[in-house]
Amino acid sequence: MIVKAIVISAYALMIIIIGLLGLRKAKTFSDFFLGGRKIGAIMTAFTYGAAYFSAVLFIGFAGKIGWAFGYSGLWVAVGNALIGVLLVWWILGPKIKEMSTNYNVATMPEFFEKRYNSKFLKFLSSIAIFVFLVPYSAAVFMGLSYLFRSNFNMSYTLALVFMGVFTAIYLVMGGYKSITMIDVAFGMIMVAGVIILFISTLIKGNGLSNITAQLSAINPKLTKIIGPPGLWPLFSLVFLTSVAPFAMPQLIQKFYAIKDKRAIRTGMIASTIFAILITGIAYFTGATTRVFLSPEVAPAAFNNGKPVFDALMPELLANVIPASLSVLMLLLILSASMSTLAALVLVSSSSVSKDIYAGFINKKISDKSLTMLMRVLSAVFILISVIIAYFKPTTIVSILGISWGAIGSVFLGPFIWGLFTKSANKVGAIASAVLGLGTCLILYITKMPSPQAGTIGMIVSLVANPIFSLLKSLEPKGRLSKA
Repeated sequence: MIVKAIVISAYALMIIIIGLLGLRKAKTFSDFFLGGRKIGAIMTAFTYGAAYFSAVLFIGFAGKIGWAFGYSGLWVAVGNALIGVLLVWWILGPKIKEMSTNYNVATMPEFFEKRYNSKFLKFLSSIAIFVFLVPYSAAVFMGLSYLFRSNFNMSYTLALVFMGVFTAIYLVMGGYKSITMIDVAFGMIMVAGVIILFISTLIKGNGLSNITAQLSAINPKLTKIIGPPGLWPLFSLVFLTSVAPFAMPQLIQKFYAIKDKRAIRTGMIASTIFAILITGIAYFTGATTRVFLSPEVAPAAFNNGKPVFDALMPELLANVIPASLSVLMLLLILSASMSTLAALVLVSSSSVSKDIYAGFINKKISDKSLTMLMRVLSAVFILISVIIAYFKPTTIVSILGISWGAIGSVFLGPFIWGLFTKSANKVGAIASAVLGLGTCLILYITKMPSPQAGTIGMIVSLVANPIFSLLKSLEPKGRLSKA
């Protein structure tokens, strides 16, 4: 326990020092939000991966999906790495960088305003970012709090308050430049951590063949291509978590900040390798919870004999990882989560400060005042997220399904078609955002599982834009020539 406390204290001190260094450099809004648009390939690769994968993956998704789907949960890892990372970098990266330079925009709502000549779409997308990324941040805080409770015997509430205060200090000081600096260290910790996790799991289970045999004995479908819940639930999880990154503001922002297209090519390779390693091991170890955990072995992970999904992975780590290496697992999930939280908070606070306040209320706000407003709103956003996490409204997987599904339903149609075709217009963009979001929320309210509701909403968004864009174009002639 003392060793863990010392290591975590040193880790916290390192982050605060980097935050102070970033504070000296983050003088303008561009510095604070985009790192001056001069972030290199490796930094961007690590910050993209660390923002994509967090405690939501390691604590929520790995546990619940691994328990329910067994080895077929690895399809989610394949989709995340090849679609959510490789294709996003390969197909979208150069276009996003070019678009952000030509239009001189820093946020996705700004892009929508200039691409579609629509203040309404800018306002709608800004509100959607703030409303639906709050619960996502809450889910990350929940995962971290479960982890700290398991490792330090802290109360859930105390762990939650500690993480909220620590995140606020770290982010408000340094902004995006500090995030990218520390994300390289975070990424290295994550890689070392998952390798140790994989090796320890195989040793504890006496090899892959023995683990597979035990899973098959529990339920033969746990080792099949399609796990027990069936094809549609599995497809919806793969689609939601792999296609949503094509329009997730906190991930798209990384390409606004990268320095040039050459860096995109290098970053694509590094980011994909990183994703394969992180997600593959996370979902594999999640499947082994059936083998290693039971109410007798890990009573905290069960309630009346039924698994508490968000508690499975913390208990697995405590049972599988040698005590001498457990602190590295703590740093693994902490590192992944800190970067995700930072990305979410930055994008959400910018939606209110840059897109709503500076875009509609006070268009003459100075750059210095705008940067200060960003810092204040970042702290407010963290506070709201912590309050939601305190009440634990549902499981981490359900919360992420709501957040990603809703955001993807609003942004996917307008963003993808707006990047790649001139025929997409204001009518199509607004229709796709409104119909996609409406479909997602209605299905969720009628008790459809959130990953499936989000998947259908995103498909509606993608299909609606070209259909409604067949109506007479509302774009002024020559508007798109520069982009």
